[in-house]
Amino acid sequence: MTMQSSTVQMLVAARRLADYATELGADVASQEIRPAYEHMGALLADSILQAGLNYNSVVRPRIITILARYPDQDRTSTLLNVVYRGETATFLNWTHIEKIARFDSLVRYLGAKSVERTDDLRMFLHDKSFALSLREIRGIGPKTVDYMKCLSGIESIAVDRHVKTFARRVGITETDYDYLKSVFCCAADLMSVSRRQFDAWVWRQESSVSKPQIAFAF
Repeated sequence: MTMQSSTVQMLVAARRLADYATELGADVASQEIRPAYEHMGALLADSILQAGLNYNSVVRPRIITILARYPDQDRTSTLLNVVYRGETATFLNWTHIEKIARFDSLVRYLGAKSVERTDDLRMFLHDKSFALSLREIRGIGPKTVDYMKCLSGIESIAVDRHVKTFARRVGITETDYDYLKSVFCCAADLMSVSRRQFDAWVWRQESSVSKPQIAFAF
């Protein structure tokens, strides 16, 4: 397939997505989008906890607690103290070792890169080499990186199971992450809405009709 034909295919797919969303009566522009955090602890906790869990019943309550109980954990240097004292499980209200280790690794990495506040993270995430380097951390893939972009206020699409399901509803069977991300970004542009808004709308649309995510906590 030539680059030109691939681009045409992507545009056709994006048009189908945009038309389907419109047929569903999507008023995407009025949808509440995910917050752009100004609290590093909440942003990183949300990014690490969200995978595979029910957001509303498991993740969101923990983020609300972090914002209320740990206002000073809004930068990497203070989060490093939490990590070094072995208090991550308490901070996240989570005991499963995998997510704790992932959070600790991410905090240490950002500390080594002098990414102190969410403004710094927002700036660094615009750097493709930095975004790619995050994926070298065990358990962090392209979806988590794009999710972090959304939470830091960068226009992006995090290709999760909801995005893939929505794509299949209009006959898009391609599973390549970068392709689907480009198609959904283009669809948002065709609809003249922010990519973060479209991402949030698709998530709400699919989560309302799909089987619930894991709702238990460890």
